[in-house]
Amino acid sequence: MAEARAEKIPVQPITRIRLRRGTPAGRQEGPCRVYGRKKLPYDSHSDCGRKRNVCCSYHKDTVMDDEARSKKMKSGLEKAPHRSLLYALGLTREEMERPLIGIVNAASEVVPGHMHLNSLADAVKAGVRMSGGTPLQFPAIAVCDGLAMNHEGMRFSLPSREFIADSIEIMARGHAFDALVFIPNCDKCVPGMLMAMMRLNIPSVLVSGGPMLPGDIGPGKRGDLITVFEAVGKVRSGAMTEEELEYMAERACPGCGACAGMFTANSMNCLSETIGVALPGNGTIPAVSGARIRLAKTAGMRVMDLLRKNIRPLDIVTPKSIANAVAVDMALGCSTNTVLHLPAVFGEAGLKLGLEIFDDVSKKSPNLCKLSPAGKHYMVDLDNAGGIPAVMTELDKLGLINKDCMTATGKTVGENLKDMNARVMNPEVIRSVENPYSKQGGIAILRGSLAPEGAVVKQSAVAPEMMCRDVTARVFESEEDAMKAILDGKIKAGDGVVIRYEGPRGGPGMREMLSPTAAITGMGLGKDVALLTDGRFSGGTNGAAIGHISPEAADGGVIALVHEGDTIHIDIPNRKLDLLVDEAELAKRRAALVVPKKDCPYPVLRRYAYLVSSAANGGRYKEI
Repeated sequence: MAEARAEKIPVQPITRIRLRRGTPAGRQEGPCRVYGRKKLPYDSHSDCGRKRNVCCSYHKDTVMDDEARSKKMKSGLEKAPHRSLLYALGLTREEMERPLIGIVNAASEVVPGHMHLNSLADAVKAGVRMSGGTPLQFPAIAVCDGLAMNHEGMRFSLPSREFIADSIEIMARGHAFDALVFIPNCDKCVPGMLMAMMRLNIPSVLVSGGPMLPGDIGPGKRGDLITVFEAVGKVRSGAMTEEELEYMAERACPGCGACAGMFTANSMNCLSETIGVALPGNGTIPAVSGARIRLAKTAGMRVMDLLRKNIRPLDIVTPKSIANAVAVDMALGCSTNTVLHLPAVFGEAGLKLGLEIFDDVSKKSPNLCKLSPAGKHYMVDLDNAGGIPAVMTELDKLGLINKDCMTATGKTVGENLKDMNARVMNPEVIRSVENPYSKQGGIAILRGSLAPEGAVVKQSAVAPEMMCRDVTARVFESEEDAMKAILDGKIKAGDGVVIRYEGPRGGPGMREMLSPTAAITGMGLGKDVALLTDGRFSGGTNGAAIGHISPEAADGGVIALVHEGDTIHIDIPNRKLDLLVDEAELAKRRAALVVPKKDCPYPVLRRYAYLVSSAANGGRYKEI
């Protein structure tokens, strides 16, 4: 039957069709993602341009030869004009004859996490050339969430994820690359590149810029960006002077790399390694280390191996790798933003990742690490303790790691762990499964009358006093209003700061609320005040910060019906988040609700608000 279907595909003179071996389980019924994710008659797929990919149930058994992609751009009589343009780039005939490898480089003089990526790109190119490929670099954008925080710039951060994915797809398809190496580092750039990787489904490796080292902010004291954010609250409360704050600001971020704790960027880089699309060490090797350069060279060599072996992202990203990623996510105490990004990435791979999976795995996967902001350790400590392979080895003792999953090394997870002799080198940084920080993972999904479709909290960073608590609602229609009230001392112990109309559509852009949560902690209220929002939080957020409340206020969610002085019941151990207002009163409020219309002057955000879906499914664009 497979042979019969293969014969129906039109073949260009420079290509041949061969049977694809080892199609991952679960892809057989996947709909075509080119024609609006709709199943069409087989003949309708003949020109979809995804014959190389497992784009639909009809193409699952066939692929084009590796050379088919770039040769359709550079080979044959009619492609002489194309070759003239490649000659203009300085390519020799020999370089043209080799596979063309796209190097997606997010280097920037704006983002500290990206300012060194050109050196990594050079190393990747060296690895590609050593293994017989021709590297061609093109750029990608990236927003520094720290610099965008607490002003209108943050509205553009989450939308940038979709634009990164779209722009890479445009470049890769427009120039017929045979394979790709992705070089991101910071928050939205990593998931954006992963989303593009899944869509394109050509041999690919991701190699990030690596984490920043912590700063020396005083005798025997280390800190990072979050230390500075929290210090703002200390200045307002009188616990620190402005001169002390500026001294700290000068030293907290000592150089290049993604901020030093387990924030969103490092969370996603660690999970890229866990999923298998990045090499071991990707998540934890410091940005300034020579090992990071060696990793980049190896990534260039490995992508050529993947090309030769025809191992593609959808061979690596499977339901089993989902389970691995979520288990490690919980063990590390990763950013709550992973609950947005992983569903979006896996969704592009045709795999469903609902909020319930995070909660189910969290109940089984212990929290083994407490890195900043939850604890005193940093990414460099995790690397020295054995990194992600050590964490996976520890989780394997509980049967939580699928070791037969394929990875970008060309080997399985189990083979990688064995080759590395992966083990915990420092049990203070990576605790054993017999002695975890908690028996449950770092993230919890809450549901209830206030969040029928779910809300997210980083429970590993919540004080025991706030795990089960009734709070009094203090309602704000924007982050700016809430921040002013916090810094003016108007928020007291027992309050629940509600910030609404900051969701994906209502913001628009779903801003991070790092500034208000850091101010609450810095003012000494972290054990007594909760913050609840349909927006999101930084991976650096500490305390009872409950975000992604869905449906969001702009969609008429219950959070839009909260009044000043209402009681909100928080029960993290039992996964409950309830507004203690009776149904009759809620019905009256809903009948009187008028959703405010924000005047958004930015065309890009207006388009985003029109296209974006709920945070409950990753804030991806709606299906069209």
